[in-house]
Amino acid sequence: MDIVQIACGRSRHPDVVSARRGGRVHRRKSFIRDQRGAAAFEMLIVFGFLGVSLLLPLADVAAAGFQFVSAWEAVRAFGQRIQYDPPEDVTNWAAWKSALPTSVAGYPINNLQVLCGDTMAACSAANSGSPKHYSYTTTVTMSPIILTTVLCASGNANPCSYTLSYAQRFQ
Repeated sequence: MDIVQIACGRSRHPDVVSARRGGRVHRRKSFIRDQRGAAAFEMLIVFGFLGVSLLLPLADVAAAGFQFVSAWEAVRAFGQRIQYDPPEDVTNWAAWKSALPTSVAGYPINNLQVLCGDTMAACSAANSGSPKHYSYTTTVTMSPIILTTVLCASGNANPCSYTLSYAQRFQ
């Protein structure tokens, strides 16, 4: 008696592949009933579902976060420029306001105001107190792929743009 025949005779699973004397492998049951490839096929479906339902929306949130952080860095850099390189005559705010750049790192600087006195109102002929604060805004525009309804407000004129405001006290 051959060793292979003894091993096949003692096998607890007779449907498992066995080798015959000639070295050829045969299967006692069909592949359809075996179902070994079903898990591999199901993984393709699971990975596709995870990619579309989890990873693409997560990429939208990450891209929006990077744009927001980049805009905040630009706003802070502009504030540092005003803070550490103030004009010679702070009381002549109209002159140095026009000398400042209109955008920083691609983000426009809007509504630049110098706030005078303790009332925190914009400097004007009526409010001639000493300049104490400055404030301005910038606009961040996002372009999400999947989460448009979540990240974009429908009430705005440009639904995927947000305004960041910044205010700081002069030294």
